[in-house]
Amino acid sequence: MADSEAAVQLKPNPGHELAREVKGQVFHRYPIRTHFVKVGESYLSLVEKYVLPHYREGDILSLGEKVVSLCQGRVIYKDEVKISLLARILSRFAMHNPAGPAMDNVYKMQTAIDICGWWRVLLAAILAALGKLIGKRGIFYSFLGNNVRNIDGFCVVGWEYYADKGILAPAEPDKVCQEIKDKYGIDCMIVDANDLDIEILGKNAEIPYDNDFLAEIIRDNPSGQSREQTPFILIRKK
Repeated sequence: MADSEAAVQLKPNPGHELAREVKGQVFHRYPIRTHFVKVGESYLSLVEKYVLPHYREGDILSLGEKVVSLCQGRVIYKDEVKISLLARILSRFAMHNPAGPAMDNVYKMQTAIDICGWWRVLLAAILAALGKLIGKRGIFYSFLGNNVRNIDGFCVVGWEYYADKGILAPAEPDKVCQEIKDKYGIDCMIVDANDLDIEILGKNAEIPYDNDFLAEIIRDNPSGQSREQTPFILIRKK
């Protein structure tokens, strides 16, 4: 695909730049729009349909963690969640996240309790409260780990479809990336990205950059945080 053709077909999301420089290297980040992905679809089919027509050797594919989780069926429905008194209390004191509801959402708090156990979540909340007194944040998630940090959904942020669903972290993200690499030859990573932070959840073994470098390439979240429908970002070194 010629550069002029790529520029016509792929362009940055509104409010985002196409190019980003990291340690003297410039990368173009092409958002790839898909249909609205629902529970149980195949991430391999999505890559084949939407990414392969634009892929060029040496590109790196960034996959949003939510689309991978949906494909894996890593979903909990609201009517399956039994809200406890502890979840109601702790969610009232949880910090509000400008990027969207977090543990102040009682369903997310209850899911954390179901995953980790009530005593670990209570201890994490106590440690987080103590941490705030000395200006240290993020203790709650650091203590409980990615399975809690990556709970998504249970609210309408962009799409009504997520209102009754909690979306868990992808299962075996490194393995997913390796599967894509082995099948299509595409280096790829799975990211949890919003307008506040970027976390690399998994990548294939051959990818030539460490997690910190990869995170910097997409630090400005080129996928966007609203209704863009661009869960794939094709990263191309210039």
